[in-house]
Amino acid sequence: MTGLETAAWLTLLVVQLCVILRAILLEGRDSSARAAWLLLLIALPVVGVVLYILFGEPWISSGLRTRDRRIREGLRALAPSAARHDDAGGRYANAFATFEAASRWPVATGNAARLTPDADGAIAMLVADIDAATTTVHLCFYIWLEDDNGTMVAEAVCRAARRGVACRIAADAIGSRGLIRSACWTRMRDAGAQVCSVLRAPFGLGFLVGHRIDLRNHRKIAVIDGRVAYCGSQNCADPAFRIKRRFAPWVDILVRFEGPVVRQSELIFAATWALETEEDLRPALPDAPQPVVGGFPAIATGTGPMSPRGTMTAMFVAVLAAAQSRVTITTPYFAPDPPLLAAIIAAARRGVAVRIVFPHRNDSRALAAISRAYYPSLIEAGVRIFEYRGGLLHAKTIVVDTALAMIGSSNMDRRSLDLNFENNLLLDCPSLAAQLEQRQQEWLCDAIEIDREDAIGRAMPRRLVDNLLTMVAAVF
Repeated sequence: MTGLETAAWLTLLVVQLCVILRAILLEGRDSSARAAWLLLLIALPVVGVVLYILFGEPWISSGLRTRDRRIREGLRALAPSAARHDDAGGRYANAFATFEAASRWPVATGNAARLTPDADGAIAMLVADIDAATTTVHLCFYIWLEDDNGTMVAEAVCRAARRGVACRIAADAIGSRGLIRSACWTRMRDAGAQVCSVLRAPFGLGFLVGHRIDLRNHRKIAVIDGRVAYCGSQNCADPAFRIKRRFAPWVDILVRFEGPVVRQSELIFAATWALETEEDLRPALPDAPQPVVGGFPAIATGTGPMSPRGTMTAMFVAVLAAAQSRVTITTPYFAPDPPLLAAIIAAARRGVAVRIVFPHRNDSRALAAISRAYYPSLIEAGVRIFEYRGGLLHAKTIVVDTALAMIGSSNMDRRSLDLNFENNLLLDCPSLAAQLEQRQQEWLCDAIEIDREDAIGRAMPRRLVDNLLTMVAAVF
């Protein structure tokens, strides 16, 4: 070996050791994530270093963090003021308080909502609201396709913009890249809508704009005239989901809200918009909607990589901790951190009837395998697990005791917990919770339950693979 080769190997060794040391010393990382990255760095010396540099930390430049903090502090003053909601028995006070701590605004009382019938029906309702808009149309989607539904919404935006409505359209630069490059995007812009490609990474180099290249805006927000908001899991696309049609239909959920919680959703949109465009929307926002007589309490919360670590997990845990009799969860991607996994198991062990519905066919093989690796520990604790056969169940829902419900964009995986920008809404409304539970029951009718003995009585090779998967789950 020549002196040059020796120097090269020593340099690689020093870099490897420095990255390992960085992975161990990084503050705030849970021990399972630390162990997963350490395992990867040791098993794949060079590749592991490259992966860690690209994806090992949710790094964001200090300048971007400072701007985000300033924007959110400025917008927070516009949130509707209300006394903290406390239900009759105080059962859900801690859950709402956790969401309040995450959003730093109070629960909004006096809201009304309507569950959309299905994916196509949701788009039809959204288009009707856009066609009725008189002042503003604010839309933000992770995935927006140039298919039937995507084009219908885009054409409605064009019509609104031409009649003088201020339309601001935000779409994730990666998730919606096809639309952003299309004539449909150009038509919206030419009609007078302001369009924004969110979290661009020029030439794939995220550091040029101060963030990781895989940092994504996973939010789904629609706010019309400051009086109507939509929240749920549905992207702006057909159920056939052209880019991944072999997993179709994609099964989602979307709820239409009225009342003060609409202002909270609009502030989450305004924060995204200002961070990307530097346009201060405060002067442009319509008046906050008045409470609906007899309406229910709700709170909309946006989370992301600039939230305190563990914020999204704390929100999930608080909702699960409120359960007294039953809870049903649907999520397509399941790679929980230890506190979330413990909260699900604890609920089942204290006698709560816990059901989780996953898709049988998943567009992410890695996350599907990781999800199934957790089946034995969940089932042993008493959790009933189902796999939906009617398509890719993409809805993210939690319904507790047919009263408390959480919907939004967050999956129960590490990207949603620690990295992506997400938006979720918590509400206390028995009538709406019953409708959501009925929708969950429809999915359960098209699902098979995982057999307890099959899950627990795994052969040794399967146990080996499953245990390895749970060890590296934090990397996903």
